[in-house]
Amino acid sequence: MISTPLFPLSRALYPEGILHLRIFEIRYLDMIKQCIAEQSEFGVVPLLAGNEVRTPEGKEVLADFGTMAKIEQWQAPMPGLLQLRCVGTTRFRLASSEQRKYGLWVGQIEPQAEDPAIPVPDSLQPSANTLGRLIADMQHERVPTAEMPIAPPFRLDECGWVANRWAELLPLLPPQQRHLLADGDPQSRLGQIQDILRRRKLLVE
Repeated sequence: MISTPLFPLSRALYPEGILHLRIFEIRYLDMIKQCIAEQSEFGVVPLLAGNEVRTPEGKEVLADFGTMAKIEQWQAPMPGLLQLRCVGTTRFRLASSEQRKYGLWVGQIEPQAEDPAIPVPDSLQPSANTLGRLIADMQHERVPTAEMPIAPPFRLDECGWVANRWAELLPLLPPQQRHLLADGDPQSRLGQIQDILRRRKLLVE
């Protein structure tokens, strides 16, 4: 087991995903400053209930799976505010958690295995094609790489990478996010994603 500070969010982070954060709550400012000083990571977990910003009456319920986040860039535009660009690294199972000073969550985690590089089968190729078209459209519109929600390298031939990027882009409910994080089979995840894309009529067949 590994002890790590946690950052509950309404959206999930997946390995190699990009996450931009504005940090202003006391419980996170101290935690992030320590991560920067120690070059350490923190865990991002989906919120099944409660709010991202702490409220007196709110009760946060954390999912039992998440992803570690590495701080790639940071700046402090004013006192009491940090702006971060993070990237997802390792998925983990949250074995237990507790709240400490100022409401900071700390968890005991079990790192999960990295996705094997499983090629996208023909049956799931529409998901990869649609994501490729989305990336190409952003490039055509000259969206700066640093501002794109998807970072290169673009591994459109791998089930896990394609599934993870769609899981971040789609407006999924917290239980769906948790389920996808817990599924260690990349092809299974991509199959679920393609079903969602087809139901929402988003696929380029």
